Amino acid sequence: MEVEFDVKITPGALYDYMLFHTYTSASGLIGAIVGALLVVGFFMGAGVIFLIAGVVILAYLPWTLFIKSRQQYLANPAFKNPLHYKMTEEGVEVSQGEEVQSQKWGDMHKAVSTPRSLILYTSPVNASIFPKKDLGEKASGVIQIISVHMPSKKVKIRG
Repeated sequence: MEVEFDVKITPGALYDYMLFHTYTSASGLIGAIVGALLVVGFFMGAGVIFLIAGVVILAYLPWTLFIKSRQQYLANPAFKNPLHYKMTEEGVEVSQGEEVQSQKWGDMHKAVSTPRSLILYTSPVNASIFPKKDLGEKASGVIQIISVHMPSKKVKIRG
């Protein structure tokens, strides 16, 4: 089985990836819990400073990720043009212009989904982002080939 498709990385796709990556890590979860506990503390009778601190903590991370996604999009010339992906029995090949890179399935770290994207981690912190709007009808084929070639414990994709 082989699937080929093109994706255009946008600031929104980067933001979706950054939100997922951050809030599924320990530091992102701890920050969200601390912010929520401070807001709850305010409603349980603690001072207004608890509400202010909680709101600042809860709003800071999404806002900085939003700004960072825009900056990363503008700073990376590779995001200006579509990326062409080819998923084969051997692995994933990505090309843009004359440059081609490939990675074997055994080297992939995990595959996950968000409401807006499929994310294929090529390392613990780097990933290929496949916006669902770009995949269109090929999304089911992409999910199928990922599921066939990666161990099930590494695949966390909801259709």
